[in-house]
Amino acid sequence: MLFRDIHPLRFTSLCVKLAQIRKMKTLISLLKQSDIFYQLTPTQLELVVNLCEEATYQAGDIIFKENSNSKELYIITQGEVEITINAEAPTSSSPKEEVMIAKLRRGQSFGEIALVDEGIRSATARAAQKDTGLIVIHRDQLIVLCESYPQLGYRLMHNLAADLAMKIRNTDLHIREPMLYTAQRK
Repeated sequence: MLFRDIHPLRFTSLCVKLAQIRKMKTLISLLKQSDIFYQLTPTQLELVVNLCEEATYQAGDIIFKENSNSKELYIITQGEVEITINAEAPTSSSPKEEVMIAKLRRGQSFGEIALVDEGIRSATARAAQKDTGLIVIHRDQLIVLCESYPQLGYRLMHNLAADLAMKIRNTDLHIREPMLYTAQRK
């Protein structure tokens, strides 16, 4: 059978399905690059992909603000994201000074704390390049998936804990380095 022999509606449906399969494979490939999806099976990754939404931000766009509500996890597919914190005391009347604590790139995730406690955001996330692409995964859907598939949930939460531990260590070093340098100069 040749393509010309296929009914136009059936051909369109076939093209849509092929596009969906291609998109799923691309998203699976992107998730594989992220530490929090390390060692998930192809089937587990397909289940996660079904929860994914894609978003694009331009340079300078705020993805979320410090102290805002949190319910999403983000994975960078393209571009860079700057993570900043407000360096001023909450009661200070002077203008807020933002300090960049991290610059994240393709394959890295942020917003993970939302998966743990739904607390407020501890920092601001801003797109650092034009056409910064993100995968967005909503907490509620991911938790239901983890509860439905305990092995997936265990692996994901294990990877999440390891990722958060690494980020805490890096932030600790980032904070301690200037303090150690100052102490050595005295």
